[in-house]
Amino acid sequence: MKKLFAAITAIIFSWMIQAPESSACTNLIVTRGASANGSVMITYSADSHVLYGELYHWPSRDYPEGAMLEVWEWDSGRYLGKIPQVRHTYSVVGNMNEYQLSIAETTYGGIDGLMDPEGIMDYGSLIYIALQRAKNAREAIKVISELVSEYGYASSGESLSIADPNEAWILEMTGKGKGNKGAVWVARLIPDGYVCAHANQARIQTFPLASGKKNSIAITSKDLRRISDPLVECVYAHDVIEFARSKGLYNGPDQDFSFSDTFNPVTFDGARFCEIRVWSFFRAVGDDMEQYKAYASGHELSNRMPLWIKPNRKISNYDLMNFMRDHLEGTEFDMRRDIGAGPFGLPYRWRPLTWKVSDDPNAPSYCNERATATQQTGFVFVAESRNWLPDPIGGIFWFGVDDASTTVFNPIYCGITEIPECFRVGNGDMVTYSPTSAFWLFNLVANMCYQRYDLMSEDALKVQRELEKKYISQTVSEIDAEAKKLYETDVWKARDYLTRYSVETAQNTFREWKKLSEYLLVKYIDGNIKKEVNGRFSTSGDGYPSSPMQPGYDDNWKKSVIRDTGTKLLVPAGDSH
Repeated sequence: MKKLFAAITAIIFSWMIQAPESSACTNLIVTRGASANGSVMITYSADSHVLYGELYHWPSRDYPEGAMLEVWEWDSGRYLGKIPQVRHTYSVVGNMNEYQLSIAETTYGGIDGLMDPEGIMDYGSLIYIALQRAKNAREAIKVISELVSEYGYASSGESLSIADPNEAWILEMTGKGKGNKGAVWVARLIPDGYVCAHANQARIQTFPLASGKKNSIAITSKDLRRISDPLVECVYAHDVIEFARSKGLYNGPDQDFSFSDTFNPVTFDGARFCEIRVWSFFRAVGDDMEQYKAYASGHELSNRMPLWIKPNRKISNYDLMNFMRDHLEGTEFDMRRDIGAGPFGLPYRWRPLTWKVSDDPNAPSYCNERATATQQTGFVFVAESRNWLPDPIGGIFWFGVDDASTTVFNPIYCGITEIPECFRVGNGDMVTYSPTSAFWLFNLVANMCYQRYDLMSEDALKVQRELEKKYISQTVSEIDAEAKKLYETDVWKARDYLTRYSVETAQNTFREWKKLSEYLLVKYIDGNIKKEVNGRFSTSGDGYPSSPMQPGYDDNWKKSVIRDTGTKLLVPAGDSH
């Protein structure tokens, strides 16, 4: 554990509480009844300017009595302390374990001063330790509650997505500050047939209070076992409201208590940079979401969106992959449609998110949009849990590195025992280039596309679509069936088969993306575009390439240049060519 956490030392989030730069990471959640095939799915984009994209792996292990586990902060690699190890841990690949349990997160920060400097459990350790100790979502909530109660919570406010083959939950948590070990939190079961999402803004408002109700539990150490009751749909720290009152954060009646409004009140930043990503997803799959457009834009902050919605159609794994590529297309916030997109419709803006055109501290501030797909992503996934298949086969961790828009989601079965070389921890890092690393290769292609996005991205998306559709078809029509046949006689033969497939598929993606990088370089070198005939670059009779196309700039960009330069570039009448 120490070696792996030490290897994952890149700082994933470098934000201060509620600063504009804090807007990182997006989770989308789809329940069984809302999915096209009856699976439960969650997504995650690990967005950070300093996070290296790699696929984590903890094999299952047995430990002797009295063994201790060293805890290292996921963000920084800082040593936090030791806790007792359990006798047996489960295998974890990325953010999914061998029982199809998956956990993702987004950080919302929250009220300053509630981090516990003496806490041992940071949010990253909670995720990966819970995955090694829990078989389903309810067990994971129990493990997380026990860990923060016993050892303290060392991070700021977090929203967690927790899913297994049957259920999906959203859990929101914040610390109690120095001298107050533990955390206050609320977890809610997302109703079957609904979808949910969160993106760096706490979203649970009021919730069912226990008060004798069978479907809600105010958790104390004696109540933890009750989480397994299938009737329970809401679980929360017993002192969440009492703690808020003790800090002067709330003074109303219990039934009106809102976790989000108390511990992470919505600001312009929280809506425009965070909730807008939830709105864009809800808008794509739901009805009547235009009523929340002003809220998502950072105005009308009291018109909060619902925590979950019932989608107007069933959602597939491929749909979710593409929702993670969203740049607010089709909305008035579409990042391709203003001068900031440059001449070639680039849907990205380099940081910072907010900016001024004056050194005057009283000068107005402006902002860039923060969409779901962003250039600084370390890795991205769609975790798919399918309850009609044995666990090692049912869980597919669709994994990609770098910008979701120009990545490929690779099928990584949760029962595998080996990680593909191109995704392996230690194969390069943020300051060490590796020619066998998928993270560096996908960054290479993405950064090439940023230069001429309108044309080059289409070439990348063509290969992306071919690979993903092939992999989705393969897993359903071939791989699942063969693995299930092997599983019936020998579970380890099935897991070996899935391992070989996952490794070979990832390496195939790497090879195809390498070809793509070479193709893009040849085709678009120096601003020219080579002509193609029947899939080959056109040449003249003497062996030289045909005269390349030089499409230049569109009229809107030319008009912008004229407005900026006046008559400086004007060619006198009669001298133009």
